[in-house]
Amino acid sequence: MMNKKKLKILLSLFALNSITLYLYFSSHPDQFRHKLTEKHYISTGNSFSSSENHHNFHSSVASQSKPWPILPSYLPWSQNPNVTWRSCEGYFGNGFTRRVDLLKTSQEIHRKFGDNSLSVGGGGGGWFRCFFSETLQSSICEGGAIRMNPEKILMSRGGEKLEAVIGRGEDEELPNFKNGAFDIEVTDRTKIGKKMVDEKFLNQYLREGAISKHTMRELIGSIQLVGANEFHCSEWIEEPSLLITRFEYANLFHTVTDWYSAYAASRVTGLPSRPHLVFVDGHCETQLEETWRALFSSLTYAKNFSGPVCFRHAILSPLGYETALFKGLSENIDCNGASAHDLWQNPNDRRTARLSEFGEMIRAAFGFPVDRQNIPRTVTGPNVLFVRREDYLAHPRHGGKVQSRLSNEQQVFDSIKSWALNHTECKLNVINGLFAHMSMKEQVRAIQDASVIVGAHGAGLTHIVSAAPKAVILEIISSEYRRPHFALIAQWKGLEYHPIYLEGSHADPPVVIDKLSSILRNLGC
Repeated sequence: MMNKKKLKILLSLFALNSITLYLYFSSHPDQFRHKLTEKHYISTGNSFSSSENHHNFHSSVASQSKPWPILPSYLPWSQNPNVTWRSCEGYFGNGFTRRVDLLKTSQEIHRKFGDNSLSVGGGGGGWFRCFFSETLQSSICEGGAIRMNPEKILMSRGGEKLEAVIGRGEDEELPNFKNGAFDIEVTDRTKIGKKMVDEKFLNQYLREGAISKHTMRELIGSIQLVGANEFHCSEWIEEPSLLITRFEYANLFHTVTDWYSAYAASRVTGLPSRPHLVFVDGHCETQLEETWRALFSSLTYAKNFSGPVCFRHAILSPLGYETALFKGLSENIDCNGASAHDLWQNPNDRRTARLSEFGEMIRAAFGFPVDRQNIPRTVTGPNVLFVRREDYLAHPRHGGKVQSRLSNEQQVFDSIKSWALNHTECKLNVINGLFAHMSMKEQVRAIQDASVIVGAHGAGLTHIVSAAPKAVILEIISSEYRRPHFALIAQWKGLEYHPIYLEGSHADPPVVIDKLSSILRNLGC
């Protein structure tokens, strides 16, 4: 009976992936206009104009895009114009239902005039469109035959070792786009020399809101339209690439919002495999890049390119500030986690499996199992993970000291460890979550293997997006930091969540142990 059930699940997932591939190929005809027998590469080494024959290009860097893993919580991200405003799918899934075509693909123009011929190579002109979400008030945009001119982006180089750039200002790291920082090739001579969008478009589809520097808006606002004779590239990126600007890039919570936005943009645009990343910022290297590299096919910084680089297909994801993960801190997002199986059978606007899907994506990116039935329990007993806050140097402007949210954290941890040694009901494994000294892969492993995750309010708890479905969260909250970040993530994932509210920042160890003991009893321990 179980084998038949598993076979049905596998067949369903295969069918969903086939539908996704069909939708992508049918909606991106210009992306695949060169012959199918050609090999695709991320980069070509010669300088040429887009009107030259693609067969003459010499490939210098061969690349293989990573496939999407099979995720138990995956549900289709198909374009459904009937997504309810401010529904859970509107917030966390594909609520980007209003398509705005700024430049049509050459294929669409040919169809309009009854010309079904295919253009092989370049010279067919670029294309650009955005998908707007009424719920999130933001857009995911994509285009083809887009040229980036790194010398017209004013910012530091990016990707340096932290120790080499101590004291560098944030303004130096964020991009300023001069006119022509980005160009798109057009065949319509009446458009050559003009900006692609005006202020009206930006105000309607890329609203600044409370964001003081909206880099995606500024990037799109800088795009100029040029003719084929001006469209020269030192190299081409053949495979789909995400162009991303990060802000609070060394903070795990804000980086998770960026990861989620990049993942959603990849799904909304129907990419058949994981895209490559280009960081359009000048931030230095951080530990968090390990997860960026695991999630996507490759990573480079815009300033690493030596000359104008052209993208066959570029995707621009919204800023992390525009995701539900961040917006939920200031507006009521009434959603609860549910299994994809339940939602497939009984759709519900107030339930979502998207955060579970995303957490599985992170685990799968590191090669960990994503079976929803997996209950995190080691051979010797359940893991109790205590996520610690440690001093570490986060970014060039950071002093290396982390503000304490639990003044007697070491005492609380030591008390839990001593209590666990004498716990007779079952063997407990208390894990010391010193995340600042662990690789990202080790951190995700610790989270996914935990039956109970304990910690003071802090960015490290954002890892619960990757927690197993049966994990329980125990957050210790000081009076100064009563913020809903992790209660909301637990709610949206469908995790059991318990807070301990403190008067000040000192916790009474017996109170914490009593609550932990109650949680473990409910887990049968």
